[in-house]
Amino acid sequence: MENTNLITGKDLKALGYPPGTWYKEALEHINKHELSDRDLEAYLTKFKLPAPLRLLDQPKPYSKNIIAENLIEEDNKEKVLATMNAVMRTPTVVKGSVMPDACPSGPLGTIPVGGIVATKNAIHPGMHSADICCSVMLSDFGTTNPLSLLDAAHAFTHFGPGGRERGKQFKLPSDLKAAFEANPFLNSQKSLSIAQEHLGTQGDGNHFLFVGISKQTGHTMLITHHGSRGPGAILYKKGLMVANKFRVQLSPETLPENAWIPYDTREGKDYWEALQIIRKWTKLNHETIHDATAKLVNKTVENRFWNEHNFVFKDKDIFYHAKGATPLDPKYLPDITGPRLIPLNMAEPILLVEGKATVTNLGFAPHGAGRNMSRSQHKRNLAHLTNEEIFKQETAGLDIRFYSNEIDLSELPSAYKSAATVRAQIKTFGLGQVIDEIHPYGCIMAGDWKKNAPWHKKRKRNN
Repeated sequence: MENTNLITGKDLKALGYPPGTWYKEALEHINKHELSDRDLEAYLTKFKLPAPLRLLDQPKPYSKNIIAENLIEEDNKEKVLATMNAVMRTPTVVKGSVMPDACPSGPLGTIPVGGIVATKNAIHPGMHSADICCSVMLSDFGTTNPLSLLDAAHAFTHFGPGGRERGKQFKLPSDLKAAFEANPFLNSQKSLSIAQEHLGTQGDGNHFLFVGISKQTGHTMLITHHGSRGPGAILYKKGLMVANKFRVQLSPETLPENAWIPYDTREGKDYWEALQIIRKWTKLNHETIHDATAKLVNKTVENRFWNEHNFVFKDKDIFYHAKGATPLDPKYLPDITGPRLIPLNMAEPILLVEGKATVTNLGFAPHGAGRNMSRSQHKRNLAHLTNEEIFKQETAGLDIRFYSNEIDLSELPSAYKSAATVRAQIKTFGLGQVIDEIHPYGCIMAGDWKKNAPWHKKRKRNN
């Protein structure tokens, strides 16, 4: 005989159990076995939420691998430590560290660039940032002429917003497409479409394509810097939404930017797997650009390695959130094939480093030179000079190109911290040993693409 007294989601909610993915399985079990009130209460006990977690009274201790050498750096350091202190009160946090290139990246309480935060059994989407798996890849082109390599790369690569137009796109490998389709965070038509459109593109901002010469071997090296583009941005947005639902239930006091997804939930496992899929996509994106450039110059790549610096790294039940920090410890990199890469600025060598994990570095090194001021403040400081004058002064002797043909002042060397200072502090704090330097020949960046964006052109026509 059909049971007409079925328990529904409304009933569970009325009993004080917030909606979740477990509802479906629980309702099937409850109604199949027609649980009595006492049995129902006993069964639901395992789904009962713990008391809300409060913010820690004091920040968890963390290492400060940063020295301020002037007033501007002192101001930057104070802001970094203030925001880090707020982050380190998050209930899941167990330890942390700050790198020499650290700088604020949002409202107070947002993990700074150059920050590492380790949490127990929790993944915090806001702590790896929207540019998931921002990473650097190097290919060794032997004795290839650097100008030929830079010209070939310029002919192929793609900077700026959006993806490649139809006819110039790359097919997403079937196994990677299947992985997208099998993951709840990635399985959408928009995500799959953008994963194909953005393959072979590099975005904007501080992303670059760099050609230089190895100090050790004299070989010509191609290095690219970019993240997971549109697919990663979509995952980040979904991850934040899911994390915030947990935050409301588990720890309402926690700042939304520090919300987390418990790893021991279905959502936690799915999100962790989604991060690994996005990592594969990003690595493929670098490889696509490097391989196409190799084909154009008719050369075979002699060596290749890469590392990410915006990601989450797992060691047992501890999750290391690296926001602009380069992993030194090999355990963080399942496909490690060489040293780690630390770019400083377009006029300085890219460092190849190796090193060991320590109590203070947590197994990480800086990811670059970082900033001491905002992009807009840097532009205001140089307002007395033309863009062309600044560009000429700061890039003398180098082949520096902007894909949009518009100079972006916020990416010139003076926009970043002193490369010499960062290098010195890497040594002081034991953040890696430099084993080679790739001296700059030239590079390509997006440039100020917004200057001639379609909406600006339309406004000019209307005026």
